Amino acid sequence: MIEQQYIDLFEQYRHDVDAHSVPGMNKERDAAFETFKKIGFPTSKQEDYKHSNVARAFDADLGLNLRNVPFSVNPYDAFKCDVPNLSTNLYFLLNDRYYDTVEQHHALPEGVFVGSMQEFSKKYPQVFEAHYARIADSSDNGLVAYNTLFAQDGFVVYVPKNTSVEKPLQLIQILRGQADTNVNRRLLIIAEENTQVKLLVCDHAVDAARFVVTQVTEIFAEASAQVDLYELEDNSEQVTRLSSLFSAQKDQSNVIVTNIALHNGYTRNNYRFRLLGEHAEAHVGGLALCDKQQHVDNFAFLDHAVPNCMSNELFKYILQEQSTGVFCGKILVEKDAQKTQAYQTNRNLCASPDARMYSKPELEIYADDVKCSHGLTTGQLDLDALFYLRARGIGEDEARLMLMEAFTRDVVEMIRIDSLRERLESLISKRFRGQLVRCGNCNVCK
Repeated sequence: MIEQQYIDLFEQYRHDVDAHSVPGMNKERDAAFETFKKIGFPTSKQEDYKHSNVARAFDADLGLNLRNVPFSVNPYDAFKCDVPNLSTNLYFLLNDRYYDTVEQHHALPEGVFVGSMQEFSKKYPQVFEAHYARIADSSDNGLVAYNTLFAQDGFVVYVPKNTSVEKPLQLIQILRGQADTNVNRRLLIIAEENTQVKLLVCDHAVDAARFVVTQVTEIFAEASAQVDLYELEDNSEQVTRLSSLFSAQKDQSNVIVTNIALHNGYTRNNYRFRLLGEHAEAHVGGLALCDKQQHVDNFAFLDHAVPNCMSNELFKYILQEQSTGVFCGKILVEKDAQKTQAYQTNRNLCASPDARMYSKPELEIYADDVKCSHGLTTGQLDLDALFYLRARGIGEDEARLMLMEAFTRDVVEMIRIDSLRERLESLISKRFRGQLVRCGNCNVCK
């Protein structure tokens, strides 16, 4: 039993875990422990994980930083953001620990908090208790339960009502270590009424060790709040990234979540959105560029609980060599959620005969006055388009690359930061041409 070693570890070191965290996080561990003992890690025997046996990643001798020991490194010395015209406030997570010496160049609006989860829980204990682990329910989710057991710190964005954070925030999550390591991260985004915030999260592994990462993100968008979350994964092939994102939206809120996997090892992204207020909008998108034996699995569940809401899912994959893509999209329109608009699109290119794509779109509708659709295509490049380009003197290899770049465009267009969108177009082009060399610095910010 894979889970037993972690059950024993938690029981043996519970005091150390609690001692190096905060009461607000510690109080959630008991319930999570009971759930984890009962259901354990997800396996491919479960329908939603049929093509992704994430439990096997934990069947190894993985180190955990149970005493929350800091790294003796200043990430600001190594990571500089030089994207033309992109100016951000920059923050870091080193493995699962927040780097608490912030080089803040631009003052945040009054009342806005951006930083350590531990510090936020002390400064705003009531707000923290009202939000932490509230929508990231661990009662039936083994990965969330496991993360809740061992997470000791994290990253929080809190925007009080009637406040706009005009300058984008940027969080760089660095994986470091000389031994195989398990990292457990928490992100919490709280946008109160009539607020606006944009967060760019970049994932990077700078050491060659094997990493197994669990990440739990909670987004609370109150009435008329606008939250943009853009995730860019540029990890090594030794990284298993298991991310679970939960979003709860109130009236007239607008949430955009986009994940772009430029380079990865084995990735599973879970998205669960609940539209709880009328005229709320949710947009979730993903782009996976895979080769070798890389694996990307996106699972998206959007729950329309009230009338007059809109959601849009757009996921695209380009698979080369022996890579694997998985997509499962579920839209639930609850009873009386009339005037719902929900759209789901999955488009996939298998650029190699050895690449594999598994897709499963689902609609579950209990209201009769709705506009819902799903579209799915999996195939190779359009031969007519390829012929058109070649007939105009473009070589076959270049023509293929041009078509693949064009295929990615509408996912990139979801990003509402112009300079970042332009930089991504350049990076995607380099990725297809084999020019995107991974290094210790953030390729997006270089």
